[in-house]
Amino acid sequence: MKRWFGMTVAAAIVGVTAWCMIPAHAALQNGASAPDFKAQASLGGKVFTFSLADALKQGPVVLYFYPAAFTAGCTIEAHDFAEATDAFKAMGATVIGVSHDNIDTLNKFSVSECRSKFAVAADTDQKIMKSYDAVLALKPDIANRISYVIAPDGKVIYSYVSMDPDKHVQNTMAAVRKWHETHH
Repeated sequence: MKRWFGMTVAAAIVGVTAWCMIPAHAALQNGASAPDFKAQASLGGKVFTFSLADALKQGPVVLYFYPAAFTAGCTIEAHDFAEATDAFKAMGATVIGVSHDNIDTLNKFSVSECRSKFAVAADTDQKIMKSYDAVLALKPDIANRISYVIAPDGKVIYSYVSMDPDKHVQNTMAAVRKWHETHH
């Protein structure tokens, strides 16, 4: 029994590792028009309607998709974006996270994990995920971990896909900084 259990655990680890290493590509390439959207969102536990078009009037938008609130990787990523939000704001950028979670879950997530620093939007019908080709192929009811930087003209200037949350903030920050340096 012990040996069977050990082999099952090993097979599960290999399977999860393989799943995380599947190459993924963002459908929206640099220069593509970012699909406009409005969505119910939460910032600091307060619900409002997020409008991409309105946010772009203020500056670039860092739009990131994540699989599910309160999961390990998504919590790490939310903490990282929360820590970086002031630096993004200093360059005129807005951060918005999007997942399939409902607004009640996001109200809690926005306070505890996003630390009331940036908004998270509910995409329960997956319209936004689908328009950005951010649906996770192996589990189509959730989002893939994809980050986009969208310039105020509505064009994608950077995209990054990785289930590992570690480099999303660093990479989007570099893209926003590069944009900011050439536009200010």
